[in-house]
Amino acid sequence: MRLLVLGGTVFLSRAVAADAVARGHEVTCAARGTSGSVPDGARLVALDRTQPLDASTLGEFDAVVDVARHPSWVRNAVAAYADAHWVFVSTVNVYADDTTPGGTPATLPLVDAIEEDVDLKETPEAYGPMKVACERAVLDGAASAMVMRPGLIVGPGDPTGRFSYWPRRLAHGGELLAPGDPGDVMQVADVRDLAAWAVTACEQRTTGVFDGVGTPLPMADLLAQCAEGVEPEVTWTWVDQGFLGEHEVEPWSGPASIPLWLPRPEYDGLGSHDVGPSLDAGLTIRPLADTTRDTLAWLDATPDAVVGGIGLDREQELLSAWHAQVSG
Repeated sequence: MRLLVLGGTVFLSRAVAADAVARGHEVTCAARGTSGSVPDGARLVALDRTQPLDASTLGEFDAVVDVARHPSWVRNAVAAYADAHWVFVSTVNVYADDTTPGGTPATLPLVDAIEEDVDLKETPEAYGPMKVACERAVLDGAASAMVMRPGLIVGPGDPTGRFSYWPRRLAHGGELLAPGDPGDVMQVADVRDLAAWAVTACEQRTTGVFDGVGTPLPMADLLAQCAEGVEPEVTWTWVDQGFLGEHEVEPWSGPASIPLWLPRPEYDGLGSHDVGPSLDAGLTIRPLADTTRDTLAWLDATPDAVVGGIGLDREQELLSAWHAQVSG
């Protein structure tokens, strides 16, 4: 198979290229080439996606994988390769409902599309609406297509540092602040599992719209499974979200956050999508222990890797304040 990966230098798109090369496919990555390298065995073509794609320069392809968020970029690419099979990587941020657990693409409403390219530094909330427009361009313009809507993507190579907080923190051991309620449901997807699914979808010309998510688990189970990959000496102290909010702990991401934690009930649905349709369509899910172990190994081998979340000193301050409140 001749595969065009629009990207191929960072995280998911790079994992797609690596998986396809490992299967013996002919892989071309079209990107600026400034964010990283392509996997060994893939061909890099420097490309400015603000300009129309030139199929005569890039060549012909049987399938295309695209992760873009700019509607004009996707429209240009679909126009150049309308006859190829497309796998477009979107996001669960296209959904207008983050509160309803067990949602699927067939049951959840979408946000209104934004058809023009918007600078996310100025308008970050345009991310989901632009992805809706990108999806439409692919579904309406490509001969055949699959849309994948990932939730939180985790694993080696993660540039966000969101999940990386947990392998690093677990490895340190000791008393560990567990955020929110142990029963709060969350799900993550290993980047390598999504990449393998994307390549298989290209090979089999899978069509449809699916969520790229892992198994939804109570946070207590999710963190326990992560700990199996590190085998730390830890004790868990669960701290409720009211306390965390009062002490200005941010959810989800950033240096003041505890990653994977989301306020409830307003985000009860964001991390609890029904993975059944995706499993039926070919997604396979590796154990969280493996993801955690491999992520920690990558962090140890990558000194400049980003690790988000609060530091150990801040965590200790919060734990001390929590124990004082509970005992007082």
